[in-house]
Amino acid sequence: MSFNYLKKLPTPAEIRAMYPLSEHGKEIKRRKDEALRDIITGKSDKFLVVIGPCSADNEEAVCDYISRLTRVQEKIKDKVEIVPRIYTYKPRTNGDGYKGIAFQPNPEERPDLVAGLVAIRHLQMRSIEEFGLPAADEMLYPENWGYVEDLLSYVAIGARSVEDQHHRQTASGFDVPTGMKNPTSGDFSVMLNSIYAAQHPQHYAYAGCEVETSGNPLAHAILRGGVNKRGVNQPNYHYEDIMRLMEMYYKMGLKNPAVIVDSNHSNSNKQYAEQVRIVKEVLHNRSLSNDIRKLVKGVMIESYIEPGRQDLSEHIYGKSITDPCLGWDASEKLLYEIAEMC
Repeated sequence: MSFNYLKKLPTPAEIRAMYPLSEHGKEIKRRKDEALRDIITGKSDKFLVVIGPCSADNEEAVCDYISRLTRVQEKIKDKVEIVPRIYTYKPRTNGDGYKGIAFQPNPEERPDLVAGLVAIRHLQMRSIEEFGLPAADEMLYPENWGYVEDLLSYVAIGARSVEDQHHRQTASGFDVPTGMKNPTSGDFSVMLNSIYAAQHPQHYAYAGCEVETSGNPLAHAILRGGVNKRGVNQPNYHYEDIMRLMEMYYKMGLKNPAVIVDSNHSNSNKQYAEQVRIVKEVLHNRSLSNDIRKLVKGVMIESYIEPGRQDLSEHIYGKSITDPCLGWDASEKLLYEIAEMC
């Protein structure tokens, strides 16, 4: 046999029943959902910053990081809405290596998907109930939405998933802002078609059921740069890129036109320190054009406690074991600068 079935996983309903969000937590999430909805629809002119580790690899370090975000958020809450990145799945380009806390709560031990589901929920709940910050995650596996649908306030569909019909259809059933990244090719039309699909009702098979969705009017674009046929990174956050995307956006008649700029990945050529410069250029372009200001609603930043990345064997607290991240000192300074430039 090609498949060796190891054990049956608990259902989303079972996991949610074992680890329920408190009424206090539900109210925190409701308020955050409303704040993000207002940003995407244009009701609020606050600037959205989705910031945090490339991969949430250690609960205590991630919670330490989020506690720091909480203190900054309180100081800049009138201008900036912070959403912590708690990315619990780590897509690997070649399918090998560490795949995230959802697979390995301990990166140095064997995968344990049941323990991973518990770890995801526990970490996301702590972010809400202890620190008041509902989080963002990438929806790498659509069937896992049910395990966290009551916890996440922002969802990203990745560059390698955005062309997949199952991801598009599932995103049409989300009730929170959902960013559709441009594919690794950098093709805007693929991304916009994904947004169109996510914004419209869908009828399809999901988790063993025939389902209908109502459409997600909060689906929007995330620009993360692209890679050309020679493997060279090509950024797409510049003034001219945004203006071109704006024209394509309005021609398609999509609801709530909105763009989030991912300051890392192919936009930075994975040079994590460049994120500071890129974010400032995005904010400068917003100051030059009222149209860009209305369209570009925020940025994504990969950031952790310590700058750079490490190998698993190094055991440096708060340092990424996947892609390199901006360190906390530079991140905190940048958050205050964002507030000033807004």
